[in-house]
Amino acid sequence: MKRRDSLKAIALGTIATGMLAEACTTADKKANIPVVNEGGGSVGLDRQPQEIARYKEVTSTTFFTPHEMATITVLGDIIIPKDAVSGSASDAKVPEFIEFIVKDIPDHQVPMRGGLRWLDLQSVKKFTKAFKDCSHEQQIELVDQIAYPKKAKPDMAQGVAFFNLMRDLTSTGFYTSEMGGKDIGYLGNMPNQWKGVPDDVLKQYNLAYSEREINECVKFS
Repeated sequence: MKRRDSLKAIALGTIATGMLAEACTTADKKANIPVVNEGGGSVGLDRQPQEIARYKEVTSTTFFTPHEMATITVLGDIIIPKDAVSGSASDAKVPEFIEFIVKDIPDHQVPMRGGLRWLDLQSVKKFTKAFKDCSHEQQIELVDQIAYPKKAKPDMAQGVAFFNLMRDLTSTGFYTSEMGGKDIGYLGNMPNQWKGVPDDVLKQYNLAYSEREINECVKFS
């Protein structure tokens, strides 16, 4: 299975799980909660006040250095490169997504920063320059040593753990973006027409719509 196909399978499973969890949330939990827009006004399907406050808090600071962001961009585009279907991870703003996530979920900060540092040390040791400054072929050579856990050498364990996290964040960021949604053909909630249970299914259970049901419930002009 190609790398992009594998990521799509992971993403589809994640989306399905999220949809199921959302469906199990009762409407009561959402009742009587005021809705405001980012400017503080009311009405509309928009962010809740606490979401706005949290967003402003998280985006008020910068975590990764320019060097680290450049490395994240290179890695993200190796994990999800541009192809005939869609753009790359960086085209979908995945590096910005990762910057946001590590500030929103601080537990990711040490593993990510430590992993980026580890990758640069390995790169300097092997190619005498930082990972982001290596040729594409050199970058792939290093990535291949940590991208496949079952094949990785024991002394690559830290790199494997880092790359697993990087791959998870990259696929999450990409497949929750508009570009990623189009990449897998996810349409979301779309208006449609319910035309009733298909005839073959009705026949299977020896059922049929009455004339009234056809006229009033499953007939469209």
